[in-house]
Amino acid sequence: MQLLCNSCRVFLLMASTASKLYSDDVSLVVVLLDTNPFFWAIAKNSNNSNPNLSFSKFLNHVLPFLNSILLLNQINQVVVIATGVNSCGYIYDSSSSPPASAAKSENGNMPGIFSRVIQKLEEFVIKDQQLSKDESVVGNPSSLLSGSLSLALCYIQRVFRSGPLHPHPRVPIDSCVVGAQHSAFLQQASYITGGVYIKPQHLDGLFQYLTMVFATDLQSRSFLQLPRPVGVDFRASYVPHS
Repeated sequence: MQLLCNSCRVFLLMASTASKLYSDDVSLVVVLLDTNPFFWAIAKNSNNSNPNLSFSKFLNHVLPFLNSILLLNQINQVVVIATGVNSCGYIYDSSSSPPASAAKSENGNMPGIFSRVIQKLEEFVIKDQQLSKDESVVGNPSSLLSGSLSLALCYIQRVFRSGPLHPHPRVPIDSCVVGAQHSAFLQQASYITGGVYIKPQHLDGLFQYLTMVFATDLQSRSFLQLPRPVGVDFRASYVPHS
């Protein structure tokens, strides 16, 4: 699973999904996708090490990653939660969508998961912008991280409690930071939950980072050497909320 904040645009919350065997090689991945237009405007115009990082280019890496999770195991489940300035909400749930192998977009030029996520994202962004018109915005407002995280954790608990065994889910928080600075909150969250925190140096290869690091299931993580941060900033952090 991953979390989002002002300095991070995607993060994952991963748990072993409630299958018949409750196996650690089956994953429920909840992706919190930040749509904050203020962040993306700054990232596109002033990211010195990775210039012209637009939201559309970012999605070109994230959407194939979501599809790869579903292709790794037919029981895997992906949920996407959009995080805006004024609202947050579910925009995709693979459990209520056609299988990745059978899904097709209307124009046939892209996998069905791509078109569905993009369509729901567009609807969410328009709705979130409408809410902004009713409120005065000062400076660069933060995204509703705490709201999205609450939605993600509630969804995971609901999935596990729907099974016959009611196991306690292991939920590592993986953080992929693409902003200019590190996030102390996400460093702490990943460290405490046993997740992975990375800040890719070359965003042209973001898809490789996502698939090689964050697509790994909990069973594989027991013997893989995943990247670890050199240090963790344990200073008190503030979680934007509304």
